[in-house]
Amino acid sequence: MHFLHLTRRRTPCRPDVFGSTLALAMLLCLALPNDQAAAASARLTLAEAQKRALERSRSLPAQDASIAAARALAVAAGRLPDPVLRAGIDNLPVSGSDRFNIGSDFMTMRRIGVMQELIGSDKRRLRAAQLDRTADKATAEKEVAIARIERETAQAWIDLYFAKQMADLVRQQVSQAQLDLEAAEAAYRAGKGSQGDVFAARGRIGAAQDKVSEFDTRVRTAQSTLARWAGPDVDVAPESFPSIDQVRLDPDSIDSQLAHHPEIAVLDRQEAIVRTEAQLAAANRHPDWSVEVSLQHRGQGYSNMLSVGLSVPLQWDRKNRQDRELAAKIMQADQVRDEREEVLRAHAAEVRVMLDEWRSGRERLARYKRELEPIAADQSTAVLAAYRGGKAGLAEVLAARRNELDVRLQALQLEAETAKRWAQLNFLYPSGRSMPPSMNQPEARP
Repeated sequence: MHFLHLTRRRTPCRPDVFGSTLALAMLLCLALPNDQAAAASARLTLAEAQKRALERSRSLPAQDASIAAARALAVAAGRLPDPVLRAGIDNLPVSGSDRFNIGSDFMTMRRIGVMQELIGSDKRRLRAAQLDRTADKATAEKEVAIARIERETAQAWIDLYFAKQMADLVRQQVSQAQLDLEAAEAAYRAGKGSQGDVFAARGRIGAAQDKVSEFDTRVRTAQSTLARWAGPDVDVAPESFPSIDQVRLDPDSIDSQLAHHPEIAVLDRQEAIVRTEAQLAAANRHPDWSVEVSLQHRGQGYSNMLSVGLSVPLQWDRKNRQDRELAAKIMQADQVRDEREEVLRAHAAEVRVMLDEWRSGRERLARYKRELEPIAADQSTAVLAAYRGGKAGLAEVLAARRNELDVRLQALQLEAETAKRWAQLNFLYPSGRSMPPSMNQPEARP
């Protein structure tokens, strides 16, 4: 009652003050949800971050331009070359009385004509096919770029998610270390502890604060990396952490599935380009002809003339030119095929290693959740109960608490590594791409 009396006396309820206070309170209440909404709008789920990254990418429009350019050139390559207009003066006198006179000598002629190079339909078809294969390769390279953007964005999102979790946890370790110091100082003053215990506790505070600095740097680095992909002022939505218990790979048919991988598809398209070039080199063993028709106009009193000409390249050294070009193209195609096989084997081995690490990480993480974390928590509870019963010292309570925090930090680090392996495996292919039939099979939970 005394408190109420003082309150009424010191804060009289005047209408103007009450109205101002009420208005201020309403403004604060309205502003708070808006600030929260603004903060929430910057928090992205993994899928939203990947979508933003794809929208912001400039490499994808560049690939689209490359594809469109190759398609346009393919249409042009399938057509005959433009005809050539040729004009000139033949047999013009340069000496004597008729010098530079174009109408006095019977041999002087003004000539105009058209020449057309006749490229065979097979060659034109192969040239167009070569550029179509180039467009197909650019399309496969775009798939590689999409998968890379989604994979890198996922890893950046995961890095930021766990960096924040770990930073919060190491701050708890600082608080725990401060409690250790207070306990050590109290024990030293009571004559139950040594000064070395006090110095050790201070050292633990310094080590914990150093960890805070390390993980704060990790948070800033992860934020910068995520901003590089998803744009500035973005953050993770912690409640939307994806399940990492499934990947889009069937462990029993990795080789057949990776044969459809975008990076392998790029090499497939490259081999198709070189094979087409080999076919074109074989077709070049048959020369292209050129036809020219021209009209010669002579001086007055002389007959005009018509000329028809045919040009044929003479492949007099075919074995050292056309045949060698054909052999080189065939060997280049074999080279690309062998490189594809080598890349496929290396990629399959790398994926198997990542798959094993992901499985092992899940098994270890399940063990942490099932055994190690509960044991550490139970140990803290038991030691605390013993301390309350006078059967344990404060140092034992603090040590058990430190151990619990360390186990939780180890579990977070393991989960972060496992989640990154999951991202590498799950986004080998673009997320929106239809998978081969052997894919989309979930991995069983450990």
